[in-house]
Parts: sequence; C-alpha cells; structure tokens
Amino acid sequence: MKNLLDFLPILAIVPVMAISCEKGDPLSLPAGKDDIIDGLAHEEIVLGKQLDDPYSLENMEAALKSLYPTKAGRVDLEPTDLYVRFLPKDENQLQQLEDMGLELLDHPMDYEILQEGDYYHDPTLPEEKITWQYAVVPTGFKFPSGFVYETLDRCYITENDPVTRADDGIDWQEVEREAFRLTGNESFLEPMTKAAKHKPAGRITIVDGNANGGEPFGVAGVKVSCNAFVKFSSAYTDRDGYYEIPTKYSARLRYRLLFRNKKGFSIGFNMILTHASFSTLGGGPAEGKSVTVNRNSDRKLFTRCVVNNTAYDWYSRCEEGDLGIMAPPKGLRIWLFQKMGSSSACMLKHGAVIDNSLVRGFLGDYAGLVKSILPDITLGLKDRENYSQVYAATCHELAHASHFAQVGKGFWDKYISYILRSFVENGFTTYGDGTTSGAGYCEVGEMWGYYMENKTYNDRYGGSMPNFGNNFWFHPQIFRYLDERGMKCGEIFKALTPEVTDKDKLRAKLLELYPSRKSVIEQVFERY
Repeated sequence: MKNLLDFLPILAIVPVMAISCEKGDPLSLPAGKDDIIDGLAHEEIVLGKQLDDPYSLENMEAALKSLYPTKAGRVDLEPTDLYVRFLPKDENQLQQLEDMGLELLDHPMDYEILQEGDYYHDPTLPEEKITWQYAVVPTGFKFPSGFVYETLDRCYITENDPVTRADDGIDWQEVEREAFRLTGNESFLEPMTKAAKHKPAGRITIVDGNANGGEPFGVAGVKVSCNAFVKFSSAYTDRDGYYEIPTKYSARLRYRLLFRNKKGFSIGFNMILTHASFSTLGGGPAEGKSVTVNRNSDRKLFTRCVVNNTAYDWYSRCEEGDLGIMAPPKGLRIWLFQKMGSSSACMLKHGAVIDNSLVRGFLGDYAGLVKSILPDITLGLKDRENYSQVYAATCHELAHASHFAQVGKGFWDKYISYILRSFVENGFTTYGDGTTSGAGYCEVGEMWGYYMENKTYNDRYGGSMPNFGNNFWFHPQIFRYLDERGMKCGEIFKALTPEVTDKDKLRAKLLELYPSRKSVIEQVFERY
C-alpha cells in the first residue's frame, strides 16, 4: 500500500482531479518495424458525419432486391438484431448490462471516425455522468426495467438469422457487399480477390527487454473486439496472445483491446466512468490484426498490457503447486495513473474504508459517490518507464489484494485508518514510525507486500534478491529469511489470518502452525 495517502486527498474530487491525472500525456513515438499502430491517438474519439448503416433491415432488403429482383418478393427478411443505446444512471445499472453479456461501446457504431481514440463521452451529457452505451441485441432481447434506452435501428445480420438459407440460391455474402455499395460504404470492403469472408485472427504481443531474451510474448487473457458498423464480435487472447474472432467478415474492421481479463479483473478507467479501459488498435483487414507492444509504443497501451500480464500471471500463480496463496477477490478493479508516483490497494470497490468513520469524515458528502466508482488498486506509474518497474509495483499491490481476500474488510479498515492517521499526524510519513495505535496492521501488511514484490521480481528476472522495503521500520526480511530456509510462500500466507495484527501475533501464529520449525522462527524474530 505504497503512499496510499498521496491518493486519498484527491478522492473527494475524483470526478475532476483523478481524471485529469491521465489527460494530455504526449504520445510516444511508434517503434520502428513493429506493428505499433503508428499515428493513432489514444485520447477521445472524434466523430465525423453519420454513415448509412449497410446492415439496417431496409438497406439489406434493397441490396437483395438489387441483386435478385425476381426472388426478393419471395424472401421475407425479418430483423435479426436491434441497434440500441442505454443510458445507465449509475454503476449498478452499467454492471447489470455487462452481466447480461452485452458488448458495450461508449460511442456510436454508424459514424465516421475522424480521430481514433480510447474513449468517447457524449457532449450533451455532464462529464461526471456515465455516457451512452451502444450495443446490438437480438430482436427477442428483454430490456431490463428501470433503464433509459433507445432503439436506433432494426438490423439484418445474415449470420444471426435463425432461418437456414443454404438452399435458397442467394449469395448472402454478395448481398452484404451490395448493401455496402448502395449505402456509399464501398471503400470499407475488402478487394474481391480476397473473396471469402474471414474469421479475424492474429496475435497481440509485448516486449519486456529484461525477460524472454527480449523476444515478444503474448498479452494474455485480454479481449480483442472488432466491428464493421453494427456487426461486431470479440474473443479473448490465449496465454500466448493468439485470438480468433468467431464471426466472419468481408469488410475492413476497427480493432480494439478491452482490458477486462478472462481471469476476472479489469483495468480502467478510460477518462470516463467505466469498468475497463479500451485501447484502440485502429483499422485493419478482415483477416485479422497482429500488434507488438513495447516501451516505445503508446504509453497507455504499454502500461495497460504490462499490468494485464502481471495480474494474469499473478492469478495463475496463486494456485497450489506454485505460490499457493489466495487469489484476489473476483471483479478486482485496477486504475492506472500516469502522472502519479504513489500506489495503493485501497480495495474500495470491495467495501473497504468507506464504512470507516475517520474516512467518512475526511470525504464528507463525497463518501457515497466514492463508494460507487472507485477501484480496488490504484497504480501510480510516474517514472516507471520499464516493464520491470511497472511489474514490481503491480505485484506489490496484488500481494495486498490477496491478503485482503484472506483477512477481510474489518482488518483492512484498520490498516487504512492507521496509514491515514500516520499521514496526517506524523509529518506526512505514510507508514508512520510504528509506535501509534494500529501500527501492527501496517507492519504485517507491508512485510507481506514487500516480501512478495521482492520474491516475484526475483522469480521473473533472476539475479540477486532485490531489497524493496528493507529500510522501513517493519521487516520484510523476516519472510525472506524463512523462505530461504525452506518455508514456502503459501505456508507463510496461511499465517496471515485476520487475528494476526502485529509482529508478535505473527510470530505466535507461525509457531502454532509450524512447531517443527521453532528454532528458525525464533531465530529470525530475535534478529529483527
């Protein structure tokens, strides 16, 4: 929970101040020969004129009539999908839509894109409000009650037609292409030499200059989303970064990464109130798009991919046979701040802190708002230029998130409260000096956080064990000492129960769990 209180003072003005932390970052230069999306901005999408959607029912009917004038009257097209938009009133409604399996975009699908970007906010809505969410739903979709929504168009997407058309003598791929031509969107079509439709496929990779011999490796478990107007689909990358979209296309597509990982965590925010960030990958062919990201790529894309992979590996390693610890709670939400140096595992989304009277007094009227929109982990990325630096900071906070999963909200409230008081009362020293009430919570928590940061960093990069946190008044060296003498990481974690609230109780718990290791345990606690 490094320097949590550097972040807490801005919580009361999150709608403005926190957002400004990421605004206006200059784009890094694209990296040479790699496909790094040269020239794309990752700020707000700029829309141009509205386009005529070739997939609207009327346009598909017109295309059918144009190609098959004698058959058109005998083939009745019924809408397969509805192009709609929702206006969630709060985070709960946004979560409901996502839980229903809807693919949501924050911008309309039938507009010209003058400038690519990672987010859009309808200019008619206040900045602090969730913007319109656009989706395509089947015609039989049951709209949830209490939602503001609007049906924008009725659509016909051949693949979604339940009627089998295999023997109707109609080339539906050519009908789709004709609809693009009739609506003035012919420039989107792939050349006829490519003929057949394609399931887009490719690979998303990233380079860590200090690992894997500098060779790219997969961006794991991230969602690749693509669309041609209202026809869009998505797929997750596998561990090695490969993906294949299940829907076939014959037109050029817009590609993007959605950082809602299949392991159950999300990386946001996207300059607006949303659960997970988008990073645009720009246009690409129907066959698919492959991208390699490195430290010279767009800064936001690079850091999102690093944090994504770090968290993916963390969740994977929590299992028995590896780290053997509890995974962070489901639905973990991570926010990245490019211009802040401090990080935290505040666990606000999972209920920590907000019920604490000290923090309620600090936040005043904003307490309710903060409870509805804030993350579990905030990562300050200022001066963290390399993969390894972002990796270390992320592992530290994920260690705290795993600790939270075991000890719960009551422990965490006292932990955060101690840090808050230390920050205010002890000359703005985040960890205090260890002498005031509640210091033991910080002592145990930070011992664990720094120990795991050192351990996972060493596991990845080798060399000598780093010494992150060794100069503070608490002693992560205790866990390192036990580790070096054969105590597994998972065994140490089992001692971090809710009642272990200081070093003395930690010592007693370790002795209770592992009496055969009494001499080693006694020795290290005498030393530190």
